[in-house]
Amino acid sequence: MTPTVFRDGPFRFFFFSREESRMHVHVSHPDGEAKFWLKPDVELATQTGLAAHVVNEAKQLVEDHVQEIVDAWNRHFSS
Repeated sequence: MTPTVFRDGPFRFFFFSREESRMHVHVSHPDGEAKFWLKPDVELATQTGLAAHVVNEAKQLVEDHVQEIVDAWNRHFSS
């Protein structure tokens, strides 16, 4: 299961249900993918195929929506 937290333009922000327990979010884009740690600060974990400016745009969106992502994480993984 990969619940979508939100979409913004070409980006999809989502979780994998059976993955590591450290809080993070995956980002899908037509050109590639990225994964960001959420705590203690938003930080790029990995990325594949994305230009630096696309990674920076995705990171900014994660930062702008971090509380929404954390709340979705807590709802999803507490069930």
